[in-house]
Amino acid sequence: MKILDMHCDTILECLVKDCGLRENDLHIDLMKLKKGGALGQFFALWIPTEADAAEYGVKGTPKELFYLLYDRYVSEMKKNSDLILPALSYQDILDNEKAGKLSAVLTIEDSTLLEGDLSVIDEVYEKGVRLMTLIWNHENTLAYPNSMDNEIHKKGLKPFGIEAVEYMNKKGIIVDVSHLNEGGFYDVARYSKKPFVASHSCARALSNVSRNLTDDQLKTLGEKGGVVGVNFDSEFLTGVDSHTDVADIVRNIDYMVDKAGIESVGIGTDYDGIICPLEVANYGMMDLLVNELEKKYRADDLEKICCGNTLRIVREVL
Repeated sequence: MKILDMHCDTILECLVKDCGLRENDLHIDLMKLKKGGALGQFFALWIPTEADAAEYGVKGTPKELFYLLYDRYVSEMKKNSDLILPALSYQDILDNEKAGKLSAVLTIEDSTLLEGDLSVIDEVYEKGVRLMTLIWNHENTLAYPNSMDNEIHKKGLKPFGIEAVEYMNKKGIIVDVSHLNEGGFYDVARYSKKPFVASHSCARALSNVSRNLTDDQLKTLGEKGGVVGVNFDSEFLTGVDSHTDVADIVRNIDYMVDKAGIESVGIGTDYDGIICPLEVANYGMMDLLVNELEKKYRADDLEKICCGNTLRIVREVL
């Protein structure tokens, strides 16, 4: 069963730990992707700011950090072109698979680098970015982050955020609402003309953290043709920062399938962005999850969860 994972933070980890993408001690490397049955991987360029940037020892403006990460990504793609190639479209993914190679879809986590300027969307699109997570955990020029403060959590997109969503639709960039607050989510649902995703999120009913999606959000996402990628972090799955078992992941998938529909659930591991112990300790062990899902889902539905639903988004948006 081929898998298309919508989110990992591996490129930043490769940069700060100065390790290669081919083989390393992280959750994801190319050998693990091949062993785990990957069709491709969405590689996020996460742009930490404020105290988070200091924690990772990175300096510079958000745009400078984007290019630092981008250069590392390009370098890894060139060094490993025998195994993986960038994918800018649905057809690229099919062509890469036919050639026996993995696909890399480049994404941005935290569109803070836009800083109110739509032309930056053109700039990153030309570099190959095909998904943009609107926000991380700090307010930016587009929106407000998820918050346990209900007043903040209900705020909508800023005017520039609405413009950015509409322009991403026009360019062919997938809009990602993970980390976004609830008010912003509903504005994306209102203004986006194309399906959008929550690339690495879980069900709020199973873990009451503000990052997760309520039943109504899941229903809305499904009605809009979007996809939510299940996050492997234990806190988002169970509400407890402890150990993630396969059963925790399956339980969230089952719940989100029930609320959003079988066409709207996928995989969004958040590998190399989470630190809890995992039964699926790295991508190379993804068969542990697939084997459990095989017990509950028929083959065509399992394929939708593992890669088909995300492939549909790629086909419809890019």
